[in-house]
Amino acid sequence: MTGTATALAADAHGFLSPTGVEIAFLLVGIVTLGAAVITVTTKQLVHAALWLVVALGGLAVEYLLLTAEFIAWVQVLIYVGSVVVLLLFGLMLTKAPIGRSPDADSANRWPALGVAVAAAAALVWVVVDAFRATWIGLDGAPQGTTKVSGEILFRHWVLPFEALSVLLLAALVGAIVLSRRKNEER
Repeated sequence: MTGTATALAADAHGFLSPTGVEIAFLLVGIVTLGAAVITVTTKQLVHAALWLVVALGGLAVEYLLLTAEFIAWVQVLIYVGSVVVLLLFGLMLTKAPIGRSPDADSANRWPALGVAVAAAAALVWVVVDAFRATWIGLDGAPQGTTKVSGEILFRHWVLPFEALSVLLLAALVGAIVLSRRKNEER
């Protein structure tokens, strides 16, 4: 009797009948996409940084919905907590304008949009082509767990991770140098 009930429950949920998690995933994705678009289109630099917090937080929620809790916490702690604070710190050190910035607008919006769409299409094509025949084995540790994520990070992605940390350090040092140069000129 239990096997029949399970089979009936499996048949009741078809391909086009989404679950609550799938609906939440879609809604959070739309909010995240909207925040990302506002991040790159706003003319106020501080507002752009704050909308970046919303976009990165939305990605963390998406990771939670995909049951990758460790990756979600890394997203919150490193990107939302550290990278955005570093960006705001750099903005404050360089004394960037708080209100609308005429330098944030460019006449090259349409060419930039064309390049962005072409880059996105190329990225989607490369990812789909690379993972077309890839299957996820369900016999090992679940994807997104701390063990699997740590093994992948420290086996395959150590060099890019360290390169990013050096790049962020260089950006912070550059902001400090620019801030001191402006103070000495006064």
